[in-house]
Amino acid sequence: MNKLDMQKAKEYEQILDSLENTFGDWFNGKIQIPEMTNELYPYTQMFSPIKVNSIELKNRLVMGPMGNVNMADETGRPNEKMISYFEARAKGGVGLITTGLVPTTFCIDPTIIEKDKLSYFPRIDRSRTNLVGWRNLAYAVHSYDCKLFIQLTAGLGRVGNPECLINQMKLPVSASMNPNFYIPQIPCRSLSSGACKKIIKKTAQAAADAKFAGIDGVYLHGHEGYLLEQMTNPAFNRRLLGRYSNYQQFGLDMVSEIRKRCGKKYPIMYRIDLSLMLNATYGDKMKKVKSLKKFRDERLVIETLDYMKNLVLAGVDMFDVDLGCYDNWWLPHPPSSMPPSCFIDIAKLVKDYFKENNILSNAGLEVPVVAVGKLGYPDLAEKALRDNKCDMIMLARPLLADANWANKAYAGKTMDITPCIGCHEACIKEFIEGGHPQCAVCPTTGFENGLLSGINKTNEKKNVAVIGAGPAGVVCAKTLIERGHDVTLFEKSNAIGGTLIEASIPKIKYELKNYVTYLNKVVEDLKKVGLKLELNSFATAENLKERKFDAIITATGSLQAGLPIKGAVQKHVCSAVEALKDIDRLKNAKNIVIIGGGDSGCELAYYLKYELDKNVTIVEIAPTLMTNTCTANRGHLLHYLEKAKVKCYNCSEVTSINEDTVEIMTNASKTVPYAYNTWQPVLPENIHNPLAKKIKSLPKAVEIDADLVILAAGTKSNNELFAKLIEINAAPILYNIGDSNKPGKVFTAVKSAFNVAKNL
Repeated sequence: MNKLDMQKAKEYEQILDSLENTFGDWFNGKIQIPEMTNELYPYTQMFSPIKVNSIELKNRLVMGPMGNVNMADETGRPNEKMISYFEARAKGGVGLITTGLVPTTFCIDPTIIEKDKLSYFPRIDRSRTNLVGWRNLAYAVHSYDCKLFIQLTAGLGRVGNPECLINQMKLPVSASMNPNFYIPQIPCRSLSSGACKKIIKKTAQAAADAKFAGIDGVYLHGHEGYLLEQMTNPAFNRRLLGRYSNYQQFGLDMVSEIRKRCGKKYPIMYRIDLSLMLNATYGDKMKKVKSLKKFRDERLVIETLDYMKNLVLAGVDMFDVDLGCYDNWWLPHPPSSMPPSCFIDIAKLVKDYFKENNILSNAGLEVPVVAVGKLGYPDLAEKALRDNKCDMIMLARPLLADANWANKAYAGKTMDITPCIGCHEACIKEFIEGGHPQCAVCPTTGFENGLLSGINKTNEKKNVAVIGAGPAGVVCAKTLIERGHDVTLFEKSNAIGGTLIEASIPKIKYELKNYVTYLNKVVEDLKKVGLKLELNSFATAENLKERKFDAIITATGSLQAGLPIKGAVQKHVCSAVEALKDIDRLKNAKNIVIIGGGDSGCELAYYLKYELDKNVTIVEIAPTLMTNTCTANRGHLLHYLEKAKVKCYNCSEVTSINEDTVEIMTNASKTVPYAYNTWQPVLPENIHNPLAKKIKSLPKAVEIDADLVILAAGTKSNNELFAKLIEINAAPILYNIGDSNKPGKVFTAVKSAFNVAKNL
């Protein structure tokens, strides 16, 4: 590397450091919080065509590879569930759909195989009988003048399920002897050169099969630390001998082989991260943490750009580019707390590099750069295109929240777009835990089969009362009215949104705030078509019975759970919801102790530290914080709570709340897990790690200064009204939905509301 290149390399790495420092407090005047506006309408750039190799896309909107896990038959053949899922997004107006992961390395990567040789992934390699599913999918997508790319992955490697060690007596594989991501004590064996060549051949065959099945292009999954990334990044590829000791060679050979099998005119798209950003994220920890030490020699930005240039020479037509990997998972899967348009400057960097170096595809065209990362706001996406920061916009979760995002944006109906809330609960987390992609705010996502033309009208109109105007109540009322019922919506307060109103106060919850705005818009629209809304109405069982409703549905939410702690009932002790209802109380406090390190506790701690600059301490009885939260959402919050020096006591129990202190009994043993470990996930409850270190006990009494104590230890159902309705037989049909049935998250509340309403 010459002196000029070294200087450029340094500048690029400084950009990464700057982003790392921005992603924690981005909302403090650095980046504007977006809303669903249409100030730039009509969206002339977004809905202009673009050519990629031999095909033309009707607009610049791409559906990102948002998981088709567990959506195919056991043979791997796409079924009606999977086909309808993608068809809904094609009907919704996007120009290009990319599938989720489709592995090409069965019999090589044991992590993608489960017992009895089954897999939760779709397959295109098993047999010719699978091609009918892919052909039907292509036909369905093409019906709406939309193109389809299949995302091919070389495998999972070190980020795959290590249960293959038990089920198949095989170690996971990787480019080198890398630790498994889920259980770092399990090593991965290094792929042989022969196995590498076999993967390349199998991937090229899958591409040829895809072309034969009518699929418009292939999309190589070369980012986030999957097997292709492991082979093409020196952080993971530390091979000393053989052809693939050159970290670029594996990817270049794969693209060349696809070109050989599919010809020059078949589009190839490549998903890449400009940097793993591990060194920028973890700094000195890269030298100290055992499971990170091996990954210090990550591919530099300037090296990635050189690799991308060579990929174009080998035959790649377009890229989408982001940052990060599994070990800092909030980057490739930016959660609700990450800033909007978080990687747009990365796309611009790549676009400028291509232009400055006159890099053209083998078809003689400019190489489109697809921007990713929280661009689900039409004005934001359009501005990125008008400012020439990218060529296309990739939307993943926004299209799960609203399959008609593109059509609504084209019509200027941005306020009608159901906004993604960035929770990851129903999409990423759901299929990690054994489900398939769904959406917290759209109950039909993943269940489009039979619903593409809408839900069925009722044959028997009913007069229905819905009690509670939180997300469950609003979705229930909306669905009932769409089916043709008469609905009265009762709300004891003067506002729509339930506890989401308080939950959306912190600036990192801006997407939840946009969702509350959306719920209000839904209610206003429903009032125009017959909804009767009664605000400030405390519905009683007796009054409801007197009004002779045919059905009553309670969606009365939840109550904060108390804790049996000495001193818990005092003026300076309150619940998380109560705290957010009284911001002045928070501003006047200096030292705040939060009892409970779940979602609400950690999000509140983030708000108190970054927005109000308070001294905050979290006390959590469990070994880990945010135990049941998606890894991406959990990682981002914990990483920046640690950077802000928020004190945390895990494996600790509060023994007494005093006038100005909190007494706790903490476990001071060195075997207690590090509370802010974000480079390793919390395993699902049903997965036992026999290699995990046992936590020993070393009790130690600690006293913490506190002039305000906040209880964030969960909720309980507010189901008293429902119980009374049953007792007095208030209506022929009674249902209890959402948190008043079982405390959960928006996902479960919305799901139960829709299911009850669509079948009433």
